Amino acid sequence: MTGFPLKRPLLLFSAALLCSFGFTGCGNSPFGRDTRNKMIVSVRDQKMLLVRDGEPVKSYRISTSKFGLGDRPGSNCTPTGRMQVARKIGDNAPLGAVFKGRRRTGEVIRPNAPGRDPVVTRILWLKGTEPRNRNSYRRAIYIHGTPEERRLGNPASYGCIRMSSRDVADLYNRVGHGADVFVIRGSIQSASSSTSSNVARAGSRTKFGS
Repeated sequence: MTGFPLKRPLLLFSAALLCSFGFTGCGNSPFGRDTRNKMIVSVRDQKMLLVRDGEPVKSYRISTSKFGLGDRPGSNCTPTGRMQVARKIGDNAPLGAVFKGRRRTGEVIRPNAPGRDPVVTRILWLKGTEPRNRNSYRRAIYIHGTPEERRLGNPASYGCIRMSSRDVADLYNRVGHGADVFVIRGSIQSASSSTSSNVARAGSRTKFGS
């Protein structure tokens, strides 16, 4: 595993948090939607936690927007709340493959290439499910690879959720279309001491607030 340790209280908290909002699933829907995998993106931690069937699986270092949070067109902010994977782009592309307009250019660049900041490796295009993130799809908010891996762990993007090439390729292979993505302001780790009896209250006040 990468990122912070997935201690037992965190496993219990994450499962309870998802259950309290009715977002757990025990399998794919008849229409092929991935209901087993959820991604929780903590803006405070600059980490993503992947949860499968209510159990934390892996954490990844990420970057959200350096312009803050929001969904106004042209703001370059990262939207909060519940979104879903609408499209997956980049099957079998090499690590570092450059995309422009969601099409491969043929160029492949190495991590931390000087003076370069394109979308690389894989794209998970997100669509909003709530009024506060309804513009996400037309704003082209992605989870995608970045060559600026030295900046991961700090807000650095123009609205998207950035990952290292290896991590985004790994995530891409684990999740399917329709998988939920929750962008929260608070810390996942600091909430690990919460009990299931107060998860709903803490979630509505701190974790999923806009």
